[in-house]
Amino acid sequence: MSSLAAYSSSSRSEGRLLSLILVLAVVLTLAPVVRLFVEGLTAGDQLNFGFFAEVLQKPATLSALKHSLVTAGLGTALSLLIGGCFAFLVALTDLRRKGALVFCLMIPMMIPPQITALSWTQIMGPSSVFLKTLGLAPPLGAPQPLYSPAGIILLLGIQHTSIIFLTLRAGLRAIPQDVVEAARVSGAKGFRIWAQVVLPLTLPSLLAGVAITFVTALGNFGIPAMLGIPAGYATLPTLIYQRLAGMGTTVLAEVAVLATLIGVVAIAGILLQRFCQSRQRVHLVGGSGRALSIPLGKARLPIEIALWSVIATILVLPMAGLLATSLVPAYGVPLRLDTLSFEGWHEALFRQPVTQRAFVNSFGLSLGAAALLMALCLPLAWLMERHKTRLGRVFDSLLDLPYALPGVVLAIAMILLLINLPFTDVTLYGTIWIIFLAYLARFFAVMFRPVQSSLRQLDPAMDEAAQAVGAPLWRRLRDIILPLSAPSAAAGAILVFLTAFNELTVSALLWSSGTETLGVVIFNLDDSGETVMASAVAMTIVFVVMILMAVIQATSRHLPKGVVPWQS
Repeated sequence: MSSLAAYSSSSRSEGRLLSLILVLAVVLTLAPVVRLFVEGLTAGDQLNFGFFAEVLQKPATLSALKHSLVTAGLGTALSLLIGGCFAFLVALTDLRRKGALVFCLMIPMMIPPQITALSWTQIMGPSSVFLKTLGLAPPLGAPQPLYSPAGIILLLGIQHTSIIFLTLRAGLRAIPQDVVEAARVSGAKGFRIWAQVVLPLTLPSLLAGVAITFVTALGNFGIPAMLGIPAGYATLPTLIYQRLAGMGTTVLAEVAVLATLIGVVAIAGILLQRFCQSRQRVHLVGGSGRALSIPLGKARLPIEIALWSVIATILVLPMAGLLATSLVPAYGVPLRLDTLSFEGWHEALFRQPVTQRAFVNSFGLSLGAAALLMALCLPLAWLMERHKTRLGRVFDSLLDLPYALPGVVLAIAMILLLINLPFTDVTLYGTIWIIFLAYLARFFAVMFRPVQSSLRQLDPAMDEAAQAVGAPLWRRLRDIILPLSAPSAAAGAILVFLTAFNELTVSALLWSSGTETLGVVIFNLDDSGETVMASAVAMTIVFVVMILMAVIQATSRHLPKGVVPWQS
C-alpha cells in the first residue's frame, strides 16, 4: 500500500513539474508569435483590417513582396535541381564515399547566409582578389554581377540545397529493392522505372522539401541584404530591416503587418510540408526489404567526378576566395608572396573592440542558450512521453513554428512582446537579454527534437522500476534519463551552439551598441567597406563551424539514428 501511495505521489509531482515547464516553454516559444499576429491585425487596441490593407497596398510593399516571391521561388527551383540530383544519386546508387559527399554538401547549410554572400562576392567582380591573383579579373568599373536578382537567386539556391537533399533522401531510402525488382520483372526499364515507380513514391518527400525550402528562402535576410541592398533590390525581410533601422520603433505597427504577411506565407508552407509528410506514410505502409541500390557500372566514375566538381564549385571555390581576401593588405590587391599579410586578421580579431565584444556576446549567447535549452528540454521531453496532456499535444504540434518562421518575423515578435514588460515600465529592447530570449524561442525545437527522438526509443521499464522502489524524481532524471539521453542532448546542444553562434537574421533587428553578435559585425564591416576584416572574421566562423561539425561526425556512432542530419 505504501509503494502505491509513493507511486501516486511521484506521479502528482511529475504532473506539477510538467505543467510548470510546459507553461514556461509555451511562453518562451509561442507567446511572441501570438503577440505578432495580434499586433498585425489590430490598431488602436481593436481589429483594424483597414490599416493592414493600407500597408499591403503601398508600392514598396508590393514591390518587396514580388521580389521575395520571385527570388524565393526561383531559388527553390535551383535548390530542387541540385539537391534532387544529389539525393537520387546518393540514395539510390552505388556511389563511393557517400558519407564524405553528404558531409560536404551539408556545410553550405551550416555556414550563415551573410558569409555565403560575402564569399561569393570575393570570387567575382572587378575587385576580386581571387580573380586578380589568377589574372582573370574584369576591368575596373565593371559591375559586380552578384548585386542583382540573379545573384540572390543563385546563392539562395545553393544555400538551401541541403534541405531538398535531406527530405528527398529520406523518402528515397524508404523505397525497398523489392518494389523496383517487381517493376523490372513486369518489363519496366530505365527512365520508366524512375518515372512510374520511384518518383511517385518520393513525391510527398519532394513536395515537403520544396515547401520548407521556399519558406526558408522567403525569410532569408543575409543574402538579399548583402546582394540586394547595394542594387536597390528590396525583399520583405530587407524592407523590414530598412524601415526599422531608419525610423526605429515608430514604425512597429507597419513592420508588424509586413512580418505578419511573411508569417502567413511561412505557415502555409509549413502546413503543406506536414500534409506531404503525412501522405508519404500512407504510400509506404508495409514496405520492407533491402534498400534500393542501383549499380552505375562504367558511369560511376564520371558521375562521381561531376558531383565532386559541384561540391568544389559551391564550397571550395568561394571559401578560397574568402581566404584570399583575408590575406591581403587591402581589398583588390592580388595575393602574392610579397603581398601576403595577416594584418586583416590581427586588426579584426585583436585590435577591434567591437569584434572582441561580438565574440564574447555570440559565445555567451550560444553557450547559454544551449545549456538552458538542454536543462529545459530533457525533463520536458521525458515528462511529455510519460504524461499525455492536451496542452502537451498542442505544444508538440506548434513547437517548430518559431524555428520555421523567418528570423526577421521572430525578431519583430520579440520586440513587440518585450518592448514593455507587462505591468512594469521595464523594457528589454536594446539589451542583450532580448537576443537571448529570441535564441531560446528560435532554437527550442533544434534541442527538443533530438532529445524527444532519443527518449522515445528508451524502454520505460527502467524508470518504472526505479520509481517502484521509491527513487525520487530528481534522482531518476540524474541516474537514468540523463545518461541514456546524453548523446542526443549533446548533439542537440552542439547544433544549437553552432547555428546560434553565427546567427544574423534575428540579431540584425535586435542588436544595439554593446550587444553586437558576429553575424552583425560581418554585415557591418562589409557594409562599411572593411572587406578584408569582414573576410577574416568570416573565415574564423567557418573554421569554428567545420570543427564543430567534425566533432559531431566523430561521435555520431554513439548517437541514435536520425540525430545527426547528414548521416547516411
